[in-house]
Amino acid sequence: MTALTWDVDGSRFYETGVDKGVLYIPNNGVYDNGYAWNGLTAVTESPSGAEATALYADNSKYLNLMSNEEFGGTIEAYTYPDQFAQCDGSSVQNVGIEVRQQTRKTFGLSYRTKKGNDALATDFGYKLHLVYGALASPSEKAYATINDAPEAITFSWAFTTTPVPVSGLKNSALLVVDSTKVTPANLTALENALYGTAGTSPRLPLPDEVISMFAGALTTVTPQAPTFVSATGVITIPSVTGVVYRRADTNAVVAAGTVTIAGSTGASLVIKAVPAAGYVFSTNADDDWSFVRTA
Repeated sequence: MTALTWDVDGSRFYETGVDKGVLYIPNNGVYDNGYAWNGLTAVTESPSGAEATALYADNSKYLNLMSNEEFGGTIEAYTYPDQFAQCDGSSVQNVGIEVRQQTRKTFGLSYRTKKGNDALATDFGYKLHLVYGALASPSEKAYATINDAPEAITFSWAFTTTPVPVSGLKNSALLVVDSTKVTPANLTALENALYGTAGTSPRLPLPDEVISMFAGALTTVTPQAPTFVSATGVITIPSVTGVVYRRADTNAVVAAGTVTIAGSTGASLVIKAVPAAGYVFSTNADDDWSFVRTA
């Protein structure tokens, strides 16, 4: 045992900033489409619930029962990705034409905050925040005349979340990864998934996959492209350890073997590959293929 000390050099930590926002549109529960969110100025995390209800017996407090904790917050930005329109209750009918007051689509979000200390300032590290099952509420947009001190409009959206499963734990809508406490190689694997690479599309891994990325060393694997006979529409899915193949239209897993594109000339299907738990794709590996029938 040693005596406690305070404010030792290098141990005065703080957090600040927000950057590298990414919007993810879910496809049948899988967040496999990511879009850079430029102009992100603030994300306010606002947990709620987890309130105690006191129970009394024998003329004294017997115990406290805690309500479930909910996660929500507010996003502020100067602009937003075009793909966020569907999450903000807009339906794009033609280029440049949006119909408002439509059904709002859920989304995922990732963003980075800086972690600093007295020795390295904000170069010390950062935290990755991963949000699942978010649903934006209608928001106010205030347009004002331009004067001698013009300002850009700041958009703001309040959001709530629906938690997703986490093996062995309660469902959760928020994961936070601290770069100063994890293995650099595993952190790189996560960031390659979140931001994409030259050959792979950005995606938001579900909590179980994120946790597995940091459980130990990851095995690098290169997905193999399916073969295709365009005249018959038959796609042959290879068997590659560590690679899971899915249909992009339904997100259903496609087992090794053959799958036929339904329809006739012009019918198409996209096959996507995702790494299985404990695996990561090699840099610049191609992870999706589009096939079109010619007869």
